[in-house]
Amino acid sequence: MNKKAYPRRDLSLKAIYDKLSSFYGPQHWWPGDTPFEVAVGAILTQNTNWNNVEKAIRNLKEHRVLSAKVIHGLPVDELAFFIRPSGYYNIKARRLRAFIDYLVGCYGGSMSRMKKGNAEALRKELLSVNGIGQETADSILLYALGKPVFVIDAYTKRILSRHGIMEISASYDEYQQLFHRDFDRDVALFNEYHALLVMVGKDYCKPEPRCNNCPLRTA
Repeated sequence: MNKKAYPRRDLSLKAIYDKLSSFYGPQHWWPGDTPFEVAVGAILTQNTNWNNVEKAIRNLKEHRVLSAKVIHGLPVDELAFFIRPSGYYNIKARRLRAFIDYLVGCYGGSMSRMKKGNAEALRKELLSVNGIGQETADSILLYALGKPVFVIDAYTKRILSRHGIMEISASYDEYQQLFHRDFDRDVALFNEYHALLVMVGKDYCKPEPRCNNCPLRTA
């Protein structure tokens, strides 16, 4: 177990948000021209960086296949070829195709039709799709469908645990309940807060942290 000590203070979730918002300013997340593109990006970003996802999405656009209808008709190996830059492309092609099959089968391929559904019911549906876990499901719900659910990722757990808010070993649901309890269920706020946590996680709260200049440093 890592016994390294980190600068700590009892920062509330609101205090963390205020500090990060003041430091970084608006983030304008999630990158994507349409809700469907956002959903595709949420699936492709698993285990890779966003630059690689952008290359894969650009391939889909350039070959004019970035639509539920077209992808639904593509052989999985051809889809894998287009998304190759995203890494683990064979696995991701199957996961993306599973999502498309669900979207077409349940909502006629329409994200706007899907958006009309209840967030809790949609979440259960998404989690039943092969290859979609909690983080990906919640990313689709929040960023593509505008549902007020907070996305928990490795950055969130690392940052909050290092500031003594919750143990790193706590579950996804336990972390999510913190935000759902302490804030109004607000899509814009949840969107911005998650984006800010990703930024400070990438810039400062790395596995080997850079605490000296971190906007959350309090001592």
